[in-house]
Amino acid sequence: MTGITANEYRKSALRAGIHDGIPIGLGYFAVSFALGIAARGAGLNAFQSFLASLLCNASAGEYAAFTLIAADATYIELALMTLVANARYLLMSCALSQRAAGVNLPHRMLIGFDVTDELFAVTIARPGKLEPFYFYGAMLMALPGWSVGTALGNIAGNLLPARLTSALGVALYGMFLAVIIPPAKKDKILAGLVVFCFAASYALSRLPIVSAIPEGTRILILTVVIASAAALLFPRRDEEATA
Repeated sequence: MTGITANEYRKSALRAGIHDGIPIGLGYFAVSFALGIAARGAGLNAFQSFLASLLCNASAGEYAAFTLIAADATYIELALMTLVANARYLLMSCALSQRAAGVNLPHRMLIGFDVTDELFAVTIARPGKLEPFYFYGAMLMALPGWSVGTALGNIAGNLLPARLTSALGVALYGMFLAVIIPPAKKDKILAGLVVFCFAASYALSRLPIVSAIPEGTRILILTVVIASAAALLFPRRDEEATA
C-alpha cells in the first residue's frame, strides 16, 4: 500500500472485486431462473422469490427450502434443512477467517452474509490477506444477479422450455470450472486434488448407502476429509501459501 492512501487502496480493491464479480453475477442471473420457477411452484410470488434469494444466496439451500414450503413443512424443519444444505459454508468461512487478520467484526459479519462457492473461490485465490472491499465489489455483482434472476424466473413461470431450463442449470458449473482451472494449471498437486475431488464426489453419489446422505452433507464430509489429508500429506509453509 506504499505510495497510495487507504481510501485509494479500498477503491482499487472494490473495482477489482466488481471486475471479478461480473461473470459471477451473470452466471447467477442465468442459473437463478430455474430457482425462480421452483419458487413459483412452491406458491411464492415474484417479490417473495426476490427477497428469499436476497437473504439466502445459496442454490441448494433455497431449493431445499422451496421444496419444504411446497410440502407445508414446519419452520423448524425448514431451518434444519437449510442449515444442513449450507453447512459447507461454515468451512469456507473458517478458511477465510484464517486470512482475516486485522479485519474487524462488522466487516467479518458482512462478508459472512454472502459467502458462496464462487465468491469464496475468487476471494481465496487472491494473494495476501482478506480485503473486505474486494469481497464487497464481487458481492455487489453477484447478489443482485441472483435475486433479480430468481424474481424474473418466477415471473416467467413455466413459459420457458424444459430444455432451456436444464441448460441454464449447467451454466453455474461451467463458471465454477473457470475459477478453479487456472490455479490448478500452475500446481500439479492442486490439479490432482481437484480431479480426486470430482471422482470421490461422483463415487459417493452412486454408492448405495452413502448416496442417501444429503448432497450438502456429502460435500461437507468430503471437504473435511480431503482437505485434512492434503494438509497432512502436502504441507506448505505460510510464506509459500501467501505466494
